Amino acid sequence: MYKLLRSIFFLMPAEKAHYTTMRLFKFVRKFGFVKRMFQFTSEPITLDGLTYKNKVGLAAGFDKDGKFLNELHTLNFGFIEVGTVTPKPQSGNPQPRLFRLKKDRALINRMGFNNEGLKSLKSRLEKFRKQHRDCDMQIGINIGKNKNTPNENAVDDYTKCYLGLYHLADFFIVNVSSPNTPNLRELQNKKELKKIISALIEIRKTMEKWKPLYLKIAPDLAFTQLDEIIELQGEIDFEGIVATNTSIDRTLLVNSNKKIVQEIGAGGISGAPVLEVSNSFVKYIRSKSNMTIIGVGGIEDTASGQSKLDAGADLIEIYSGFVYSGPGLVKELGKL
Repeated sequence: MYKLLRSIFFLMPAEKAHYTTMRLFKFVRKFGFVKRMFQFTSEPITLDGLTYKNKVGLAAGFDKDGKFLNELHTLNFGFIEVGTVTPKPQSGNPQPRLFRLKKDRALINRMGFNNEGLKSLKSRLEKFRKQHRDCDMQIGINIGKNKNTPNENAVDDYTKCYLGLYHLADFFIVNVSSPNTPNLRELQNKKELKKIISALIEIRKTMEKWKPLYLKIAPDLAFTQLDEIIELQGEIDFEGIVATNTSIDRTLLVNSNKKIVQEIGAGGISGAPVLEVSNSFVKYIRSKSNMTIIGVGGIEDTASGQSKLDAGADLIEIYSGFVYSGPGLVKELGKL
């Protein structure tokens, strides 16, 4: 059934298809049998003080503004990341900015942190929390900086999002690894990371309730850079790493037409081509540390999901695989 629907949605531009699909699901989820379709039992896991009903999460970027929280809850995710959110609303990069590469089962995106800003996300999360006071889906908030904020002031944007949304999150993810905001990845150096994460940890010390804090990294780092991040985690003790974000390495695309890829232009690759590089990062981090690792990149079936867990991930996230394999993937992976 999903393959048929996918063939129809794939006739639309990718970004339009995304919102059309979720709006359609917003309607059909009202039927009781739909919710039952996605129910399954799994072994809960507790990490960093949070209990997850299953190990399957949704990566940031899918629901940037918290518009589909009820729908994602129906799909029975163990956790989701909303965002990336920035303090001020921003339109992101010009469209088209999301592309399918079906032969590689991949996506290229250069969205550019398009989102409605801190206030809008806060309002939606407050409404959802009132409706679901005992929600069994953990909600992480992925935070970033506005495009026009210079890197030397980036810490201000991260602290604004952190403070403004602290009471609504179960955990936070610091995003300094998107390739689609100019110079953002420069913040992955140890000095800048320490500045940002230390500021957030100092704020956390003043809060009544403690919330885990994770860092999302790019798959294009050298292992020497990764070593610095692992060392930093030992020094200031944030809880772990989300490995990995999208890649700018076009050599990962082995089946797609090179001319089409060139015409698409800039953007980050996600989906099947990044599985191995993401797994190598997870495996390397696990060999050096016992920190929590949330593995993301290239998961589209049980085999790829299990490979991420075997590499050392504690939890896994999907995005492109969700697009290509459909909503049943959550149930399939949730039994791992």
